[in-house]
Amino acid sequence: MALFLSSAQPGWAGDWPQFLGPTRDGVCAGSDLAAVWPKDGPPVVWRKNIGQGFSGPAVADGRLILFQRVHDQEVVASLDTRTGDPKWTYSYPTAYRDDFGFDEGPRATPCIDHGRIYTFGAEGMLTCLNLADGKMIWQVNTKNEFHARKGFFGAACSPLVEGNAVLLNIGGPEGAGLVAFDKASGRVLWKNSDDEASYSSPTAATIHQQRYAIFFTRAGLVAVDPADGKIQFHYPWRSTMDASVNAATPLIIDDLIFLSASYGTGAILLRVRDNGVEKVWSGDDILSDHYATSVYYRGFLYGIDGRADMGTPSLRCVELKTGKIRWQDHAMGAATVLLAGDQLIILTEAGELIRAPATPDAFKPGDRVQIMPNGVRAYPALAGGFLYARSKDKLFCVNLGNGK
Repeated sequence: MALFLSSAQPGWAGDWPQFLGPTRDGVCAGSDLAAVWPKDGPPVVWRKNIGQGFSGPAVADGRLILFQRVHDQEVVASLDTRTGDPKWTYSYPTAYRDDFGFDEGPRATPCIDHGRIYTFGAEGMLTCLNLADGKMIWQVNTKNEFHARKGFFGAACSPLVEGNAVLLNIGGPEGAGLVAFDKASGRVLWKNSDDEASYSSPTAATIHQQRYAIFFTRAGLVAVDPADGKIQFHYPWRSTMDASVNAATPLIIDDLIFLSASYGTGAILLRVRDNGVEKVWSGDDILSDHYATSVYYRGFLYGIDGRADMGTPSLRCVELKTGKIRWQDHAMGAATVLLAGDQLIILTEAGELIRAPATPDAFKPGDRVQIMPNGVRAYPALAGGFLYARSKDKLFCVNLGNGK
């Protein structure tokens, strides 16, 4: 069986402390969702104006951590989860400019671990802050240190805390593609790989009694021993197009690894063997994730197929072991998909919130409501029955549960 992130502590059952949640797979176990939403939709508890960014919120210990761009500063803000009231802010200058005229805020979601916050800015500034008061503990300018290329959209890897290390896909030359930093001091513990950075964030799992940190770089799958960075196996998997990105996080289900990307890449299911991995199935017409990671439930994958900037992406249900498409909804458009208990929580780029049972029989949305303005790209957080989600310039707290 695959065991997930070591930083998912038992005390975080009602928290969402990092990208894709406690187990780094978009799953909220033990959901506190209400059985039925009110007629006008679930209540918005609070909303507030915020800065730029595609960085999703992280939630732990009654605090929401928001990473944003305000004027020429990258700003980390701590807010009360129930009221939205500010507790503290920390900021530093940034000169990041988006070459395509998109959002110029940070892309990576903060990681909260044992009273510390780790953020990774669009120009590659890695910062460790104290959760209680926002004081800076250490900071590393990875752009200056490792000379990684800017890429299409700057740095976007959400930090992963694994044991005593903070792991990042830096994408630097001369063996600085993957880098581990001591989480207490910022000291480099190891570095490995010449792969350029992607827009995917790593995960970690124990497979066949061996611990792996698993990255989806610009070149493909790389699995390393998180203790020393030694590469355990590598599987090339990328588009033949230069203007392409790998963005979805790998999903690990038992001894299987699911990878997906758009731009003519497609999806692939790999099985981990003692000497590497072998392909189970692959195809470009199954489930090609653009920027959002699919979720898994009881033998099936649920995710968005197709590019958000071309055509109309569809929501699909795919049988994990065969790659067979069980159903699809062509009208969905771009969206993020979370799993809460046995329910899909879908937030579309257009700001519509949808709940539907995670079943391979058919797409049967039970509740759907227009709850946010258009332009939602950042991943939301689902903690204690509350959904925390950001649009281009606003942050919302929505009560989806029975909590008050």
